[in-house]
Amino acid sequence: MTSKATTPQEYIDQLPEDRKKPVSDLRSVILKNMPAELEEGMLYGMLGYYVPQSVYEPGYHVGKDYSPLPFINVASQKNFIALYHSGIYAHPPLMEWFKEQYPKHSKYKLDMGKSCIRFKKVNDIPLELIAELCTKMSVDQWIGIYEENIKK
Repeated sequence: MTSKATTPQEYIDQLPEDRKKPVSDLRSVILKNMPAELEEGMLYGMLGYYVPQSVYEPGYHVGKDYSPLPFINVASQKNFIALYHSGIYAHPPLMEWFKEQYPKHSKYKLDMGKSCIRFKKVNDIPLELIAELCTKMSVDQWIGIYEENIKK
């Protein structure tokens, strides 16, 4: 579900009570562990952690208007909390590492798409694993992978 919130705190404030703490905890872990060059804001109606124009001037290639290059997004969906990590989608070794590590941090089966990790048990998000995931790719690595494999 996309939100019309204009700030991350407004986004969290508008969540149902049972989602506020899990999303806030996930946000805190990302903020503490993400590469320093990333910025936090609202992107595509979700919490967004992205490469700002001051770091990567061309931005994301989709759409007519400038958009910052997304790296991590968090969204509260109807039946789960989603974490979107662009590096997992674009860099197979990172995907393999994550799939190997997940069972060590969660008693639940991994539920994910190409870049979307779905947490249906919202009070059992493996925050330590997400913290480590946030440190696995630098902004320079992400930009390089993006330019080589995704940007058209």
